Amino acid sequence: MFGSIKRGANAYAKVGIETGVLAASPHKLITMLFDGALMAIAMAKKHMAEGDIKHKGESITKAILIIDNGLRASLNKDVGGELALNLDSLYEYMSRRLFEANVNNNGDILTEIHGLLDGIRDAWQQIDPQGGGSAPAAQPAFDARQSLAKA
Repeated sequence: MFGSIKRGANAYAKVGIETGVLAASPHKLITMLFDGALMAIAMAKKHMAEGDIKHKGESITKAILIIDNGLRASLNKDVGGELALNLDSLYEYMSRRLFEANVNNNGDILTEIHGLLDGIRDAWQQIDPQGGGSAPAAQPAFDARQSLAKA
């Protein structure tokens, strides 16, 4: 009985997320990727503290996939120049460190990467074209819709 209620709630939540993605601006989509990675890392820390190895690994894997197939894949290195190249290197570093955190069960690494991602997310929020900040003039350094299709 409760299983069907849970399935219904999950389906409702999925529709809400999909609707949010379809209606979101490219800037908002990148913000959603940051939020997803940050949430996955927070859940990994929780699972690590509880000794839940399976769910810790799943959460870390989810964070790595969002970083690699979302944030990193959305970088437009032709337009983004040095900034995009630096972010690419930083995202690669984050993925390696998250893998290391998983293998060594190291919560300090999770805290480190969460802090790095949170800082980048804050900077990203400062350039929100709809929030009054300055936006890149020509073509964005990120192609958010393409990255979500890959994620």
